[in-house]
Amino acid sequence: MKLIHMSDIHLTTPGSSIGSRDPNVNFEKALAHVLRDHSDAELLVITGDLSDWADPDDYVRLKARLADLPMPAHVCIGNHDDRATFLEFFPECRDDAGFAQTVVDTSMGRCLLLDTWGPKTHAGHYCEARQAWLERQLAGHDGPFLIFMHHNPIPTHLAPMDQIRLLDDTAFRRIVARHAHKIRHIFFGHCHLPLAGSTAGVPTTSLRGTNHASIAVFSEARLLARSLLPESYGVVFVGPDYVTVHMVEFGYDGPIDIEGTPDYADWNRETMKR
Repeated sequence: MKLIHMSDIHLTTPGSSIGSRDPNVNFEKALAHVLRDHSDAELLVITGDLSDWADPDDYVRLKARLADLPMPAHVCIGNHDDRATFLEFFPECRDDAGFAQTVVDTSMGRCLLLDTWGPKTHAGHYCEARQAWLERQLAGHDGPFLIFMHHNPIPTHLAPMDQIRLLDDTAFRRIVARHAHKIRHIFFGHCHLPLAGSTAGVPTTSLRGTNHASIAVFSEARLLARSLLPESYGVVFVGPDYVTVHMVEFGYDGPIDIEGTPDYADWNRETMKR
């Protein structure tokens, strides 16, 4: 199975920019890149920060755009979103307790899309009610599972970023640990960074968003860091016994050299040809 992972699209008023980049234009570029190379993907998942200011018009435009895609598209909310506003336009994402959490079945397992939003904060929250929902989903099905969420469930060890991590991360990891044998992978966003690690033993990855990019500055203790690194989205291949994750830097516009055949005999040290 092939799936597309996007995050932090930050849609905003048309013509506005964030970090000298136009998030609406870049989202369209990302979709065009996906449709050119990966129109055969089984689904697209966007892990939050759908809108930069949770403006209703952003959700209207997003819902209409996703409806035009050839593959099903599913979304999580992030700290820049607003749950109540989002659910007005995506009521199908509401769980029984009023959170924006959904279950999506695929050819390679069951996807759980989590709600880590909290009011008036950039930090992530996963309260007891949401923890109970996750426990029920994991306990009530044989899996395998793929989990999608906005906030980082593991520390980055970047001080400003970890102030706005998933604050209930220890409780979250305890739930994951109880069901780790059924969970294939956890995907998240929020950090605007390519990250890889594990959550209670479950492989976990993130990526840059489709607009502005962060960069790891470990010496900075207070402020978040931003860079002009290329915009990206993820391509994920899920097989019976593996998961492969690519970060595709669709925003890169420099040269690409096509060289280096895999045949060792083609490499010549004296001519430097490969």
